[in-house]
Amino acid sequence: MQKFISHFTLCLLLVMVTSSCATADTIVSSEMMPTDEQAALSVRSEGETPERWTARASEVLMNALSLSGIRYQYGGNSPDTGFDCSGFVRYVFKQATSLSLPRSSLAMSQLGESVRKSDLQPGDLVFFNTLKSAFSHVGIYMGNNRFIHSPRSGGVVRVENLEADYWAKRYDGAQRIEADKNAANIKTTK
Repeated sequence: MQKFISHFTLCLLLVMVTSSCATADTIVSSEMMPTDEQAALSVRSEGETPERWTARASEVLMNALSLSGIRYQYGGNSPDTGFDCSGFVRYVFKQATSLSLPRSSLAMSQLGESVRKSDLQPGDLVFFNTLKSAFSHVGIYMGNNRFIHSPRSGGVVRVENLEADYWAKRYDGAQRIEADKNAANIKTTK
């Protein structure tokens, strides 16, 4: 628990520092990047307010960032054991939204609604072909072409650039998971 609190505190400080240090490189026009309100309106389900979706996406991202630095472990699904990619995403969504996602990235890719790359919003799941099979890797989109994931053996949970050559070549697609529609959208596969 102490390790989790330390990671959370470090990530919170990192978010505060980086958000107060905008440079010309990080400023994006409003035409390229929707406002929080526009983003929230485009992803809400029936009866869900923009503020509620924004809060949910924020909770997912804060939870994910708090786990930065946790080591990769094949089959891992907790901060104590380490995470593989799907174990990380499953843990984050369970903690932040109480959603129980499937255990594999392939099964996760069948949930929710498909999202075009140009329409990605924070909290969307992004999928990659890293093992010569579609949807073999998953991460959580953070905005500004960044995503967080548990990459591979010897790695740790970290943020990556979606446009980096390695990831851009292996990008398979994205899905948006909406909590209020989750039960209807889960397809069970074994």
